[in-house]
Amino acid sequence: MNTYKDYIREIEERKSQGLHPKPIDGAELLSEIISQIKDKNNEHREDSLSFFIYNTLPGTTSAASVKAKFLKEIILGESVVEEITPAFAFEQLSHMKGGPSVEVLLDLTLGNDEAVSQEAAKVLKTQVFLYEADTERLKLAYDAGSVVAKDIIESYAQAEFFTKLPEIDEEIEVVTYIAGVGDISTDLLSPGADAHSRSDRELHGQCMFEHNKDMQNELLALKEQHPDKRVMLIAEKGTMGVGSSRMSGVNNVALWTGISSSPYVPFINIAPVIAGTNGIAPIFLTTVGVTGGIGIDLKNWVKQKDADGNTVVDENGEPVLKQTYSVDTGTVLTINTKTKKLYNGDKELKDISTALTPQKMEFIKAGGSYAVVFGKKLQTFAAKTLGIDVPQVYAESKEISIEGQGLTAVEKIFNKNAVGTTPGKTLHAGSNVRVEVNIVGSQDTTGLMTSQELEMMAATVISPIVDAGYQSGCHTASVWDDKSKANIPRLMKFMNDFGLVTARHPEGKYHAMTDVIHKVLNDIAVDDWDVIIGGDSHTRMAKGVAFGADSGTVALALATGEATMPIPQSVKVTFKGNMKSYMDFRDVVHATQEQMLNQFEGENVFQGKIIEVHIGTLTSDQAFTFTDWTAEMKAKASICISEDDTLIESLEISRDRIQIMIDKGMDNPKLDLKGLVDKANNRITEIKTGTKPALKPDADAKYYAEVVIDLDKIVEPMIADPDVNNEDVSKRYTHDNIQPLSFYGGTKKVDLGFVGSCMIHKGDMKILAQMLKNIEAQQGEVNFNAPLVVAPPTYNIVDELKAEGDWDVLVKYSGFEFDDSAPKGLARTKYENMLYLERPGCNLCMGNQEKAEPGDTVMATSTRLFQGRVVRDADDKKGESLLSSTPVVVLSAILGRTPTMEEYEAAVDGIILTKFKPSQKQLVV
Repeated sequence: MNTYKDYIREIEERKSQGLHPKPIDGAELLSEIISQIKDKNNEHREDSLSFFIYNTLPGTTSAASVKAKFLKEIILGESVVEEITPAFAFEQLSHMKGGPSVEVLLDLTLGNDEAVSQEAAKVLKTQVFLYEADTERLKLAYDAGSVVAKDIIESYAQAEFFTKLPEIDEEIEVVTYIAGVGDISTDLLSPGADAHSRSDRELHGQCMFEHNKDMQNELLALKEQHPDKRVMLIAEKGTMGVGSSRMSGVNNVALWTGISSSPYVPFINIAPVIAGTNGIAPIFLTTVGVTGGIGIDLKNWVKQKDADGNTVVDENGEPVLKQTYSVDTGTVLTINTKTKKLYNGDKELKDISTALTPQKMEFIKAGGSYAVVFGKKLQTFAAKTLGIDVPQVYAESKEISIEGQGLTAVEKIFNKNAVGTTPGKTLHAGSNVRVEVNIVGSQDTTGLMTSQELEMMAATVISPIVDAGYQSGCHTASVWDDKSKANIPRLMKFMNDFGLVTARHPEGKYHAMTDVIHKVLNDIAVDDWDVIIGGDSHTRMAKGVAFGADSGTVALALATGEATMPIPQSVKVTFKGNMKSYMDFRDVVHATQEQMLNQFEGENVFQGKIIEVHIGTLTSDQAFTFTDWTAEMKAKASICISEDDTLIESLEISRDRIQIMIDKGMDNPKLDLKGLVDKANNRITEIKTGTKPALKPDADAKYYAEVVIDLDKIVEPMIADPDVNNEDVSKRYTHDNIQPLSFYGGTKKVDLGFVGSCMIHKGDMKILAQMLKNIEAQQGEVNFNAPLVVAPPTYNIVDELKAEGDWDVLVKYSGFEFDDSAPKGLARTKYENMLYLERPGCNLCMGNQEKAEPGDTVMATSTRLFQGRVVRDADDKKGESLLSSTPVVVLSAILGRTPTMEEYEAAVDGIILTKFKPSQKQLVV
């Protein structure tokens, strides 16, 4: 928005959508607004004042820079605005969070006007978003004998910016709202199809509950009936926030139910309260902490036990649940932050101390985790400058060390990368640790929010601690529409300027890459001791330990090179037996979930834990199929334990793929990609020489649980079924309903097949080509009775398939091949019964661009089966997305139905599927 006239035109357009003016982030527009404020006779002066005061984004936006300078003029008397006194100008600066505002405050503090200096210092003492350039100015002034600089630094050392904040209310009254029964996907709170609007918070807020106006109105009515209470959003008989971190989901919940972060910054709310019978999905809970919210594990339904302590099951073998207390919509409850318990009136319902740990209480008090992270950093600077020990203001980091107990793989990684812990102390699970981050990934539908978060925390460059950051273009790859054209180039320029390697170069210096981010991160993670943070729940690499995160946590990792979290407990997964020759590794992945649930009477022991999978013999390409799926297992993260030779092979593959990126011209000025090649070579040398073998846990490490998967029991393909018509609504759309192929009797109609997403690798594409040749040889021709959409994960895979001849096979049978010189501008609404070779990227799995036709039954290799994600419901039929291996998907599309075992075995005859044999070597030390 370049001119005021354009802005007014946009405001009128937004009015028709029931929206307020969009917050201002551009310097040109705000400069014009300031000119109109200065002109007392200007017809737009009153509106301009309002826009300036209440509708300008803070942080490092170009508008914030213009605003801060004008406020400085007012404070110094260089400009006089009757409505904005110097005192009010200081108040405005105090809400601008850093960057230009801190620069102005430092100018005023260190200036010659003593009265102004004292007032500026008061404000500066409340600020936490200071960077090296800011603290260096303070230190130089302190070293030169500045009294005011000394006063500020002493205040910082005592963390008065935190200690002088209002205390948390002892009692927080909430009124409940059941948002759904069963697991609630973040798609309900922020649908993938609305990804384009996430950075426009008010507009995006309209998609809450998947645009269900009835639910939105119920929520508004509840707020009106209880104006003095907070609304607690609940997943009854389920887990809240499964599927992805989705900062936009938390933003929407906060927008509808939370508290305004500042009277001068619109549509940015904080402190939502959410809950679930089975708690909050791990990465979504982290996102809640970013906003200073509260996430509660209700446990209001429990399994019934018989006299012998065995779980009581119904006629379907499902555990019988009993309600221990009601949280029906409209129930008034009290969160007591002192006793850390949940009450209904005087009746105690539940201990909620895990939701109100000392660290989480600090997030609540500070209005979010960012302020705490930056506050600790600022306090450390101040104490070091003064030459004193850091005063104990914040809650002590929880350090759990158990003598004589070995370490799991994740405990080893956290101990290696931890900062600020007691020197020489070995930490075990449960410890709360700051760790340095090696790789950070930002994806394109949350990247715009990440860029906003970086601006609001006044960050301008990636932390030197980070080996490399990568900005993808995969979630908007399939359709290059007007929304993408408006958003993605702007995002790529911001991230490229910030110091990331970007999928698109702002000046088009290399071919735009739409590779799936998880595949790229899996390649650029070149050390099994690395910590990786990525803006997507499927950031789960097969080397190192990777955590999916919200856009804010990604921004924090980019800006500081650190992440803070408890060391999670681990669940050890090992294998025995042998895979059948006609089974694919995807079947092993699904069988792992099924066998785990059977072994633990339906309890998901993976939820919130690290899955330490002793994969041994699979390279990271293939092993990623397992680690990727651990998001659907509700795990916090996963770690692969590999044999030395296997890890070397994985690192060599990664190194060579990074070199391809370099050869394409994708390296940044700091040559981060070259640094990763060097790091990979060093790690390979360490393993080959025995200096530092592949990461392995200690033999005496302690696990939350141990799961042994029997490969002999996997005798037919396994399918994750959303069970859309289950009478128990809470059992629908979970990933825990795993069925064998024979369950469908070869008769279930399939309307569309999808081979793609992060769950496939090059081997899957070769399997597809070989199956088509097989079927033609057996039947004389290949006829598709349902559309088959194929989206390779990366361009590298396409290039390799072309070199090896497999791409030509796929083209022969296809009716559509993507063309980068003329990318699609419109999403498909209809599919013909043929093979579509789509552009590399997420495609159907993301649900924000391409979708199956409403009511379709989809068989897919992807990860998402949530309602409305891949396919919407039709009026007469629920859409359903069944998840399975590549061979099952391909055959289902050709047949137009699920295959029988006989048909399946014939179709894969002679084809080498993804093989897996348990390691015969010792994978512990």
